[in-house]
Amino acid sequence: MLPWVGTVLRVVVGTVWVVAGSLKLPDPAAAERAVRAYQLAPEGLVPLLAFGLPVLEIAVGILLLAGVFVRPAAVVSALLLAGFIAAVSSAWARGLSIDCGCFGGGGEVDADSTAYLSEIVRDGALLVAALFLVARPRTRWALLDRAPTSRGGPDAGS
Repeated sequence: MLPWVGTVLRVVVGTVWVVAGSLKLPDPAAAERAVRAYQLAPEGLVPLLAFGLPVLEIAVGILLLAGVFVRPAAVVSALLLAGFIAAVSSAWARGLSIDCGCFGGGGEVDADSTAYLSEIVRDGALLVAALFLVARPRTRWALLDRAPTSRGGPDAGS
């Protein structure tokens, strides 16, 4: 049963990454506004992050959807989600009024338009899903359901 649970989680997390990245990539100005609004990155890194994060999200999403390199993609997912949770929490704690820019858009908004708690809960649930896939990367309907390990044997996902 666990490989089927993993399959559902892999498809959900992968789909979220592909959708999120695809919505941000066509509008680099909005992506830059979203990154800048967090006031966490040096100005010189803002354009790189604004372009690089959507590309990384799409790449990780495609790997997860295809079932290729599931554990590494899940590790990257977990790290990204932990970083996003930290960034949203930081914005909330510092009293910033921003839209997370998670699915495009982003930047400053009215104080009553923030959704920090729901964003953290959503990303927390996705983080749990990604950690499940780190622990159990072998799922159904994957192109590569077995990857060589350091000992040369199949990775049973345990």
